[in-house]
Amino acid sequence: MLGTIVNCLTIIAGSLVGILFRNGIPEKYNQTIMQAIGLAVILVGMKSALGCNDLLIIIISLATGSLIGEWIGIENYLEGLGKYLETKFSKTSSSFSAGFVTASLMYCVGSMAIVGSLESGLTGNHATLFAKATLDGIVSIILSSSLGIGVLFSVVPVLLYQGSITLMAGLIKPLLIPAVISQMSAIGGLLIVAIGLNMIREKKLRVGNMLPAIFIPLIYFLIKSGLTTGI
Repeated sequence: MLGTIVNCLTIIAGSLVGILFRNGIPEKYNQTIMQAIGLAVILVGMKSALGCNDLLIIIISLATGSLIGEWIGIENYLEGLGKYLETKFSKTSSSFSAGFVTASLMYCVGSMAIVGSLESGLTGNHATLFAKATLDGIVSIILSSSLGIGVLFSVVPVLLYQGSITLMAGLIKPLLIPAVISQMSAIGGLLIVAIGLNMIREKKLRVGNMLPAIFIPLIYFLIKSGLTTGI
């Protein structure tokens, strides 16, 4: 859990710095910086997405996962949680929900969150999560300076999400073959691209409802292995 804890601490620190300087940064600079970060996020996502050649399973996973996420209404739950926290802790900030949802998705979705948490749980190697923590800390300064205190509360889903993966990693160790990790990372990369697009355009993609797609390759592998062994 060390890697995840450090990740959360950098998000908190970065958010506090961003909030501290929020009034001192003109809005036009915030907007330009956010768009620039959005482009960088797209680049990070593309690099992860291009690391896998199993296009068919990626397409099927995105379609199936999106249907599941839409049925569950994941994005609505995230927005609802953000609005609930807004009424409790930030009655003067109209952008609380946007900050909470944007930061939560950005920090939780992608190859670094998945692979880093798995490495942390399986081998005790926290290097990937430490690198992610550095990036998240920098991004949290930018996000919180424009979107406010909602970014700080994104540490809750980060702790739950990455912590759960780390703790469960030992149980699913036999299932984590390189092909499955590659597919999950590629899908996470595409979702990161979607988040980057949401940062630079007005019409938003419902990325939250696409989250289940990341885990479809693992489910597919389980089913395929079961059929092969005759279970």
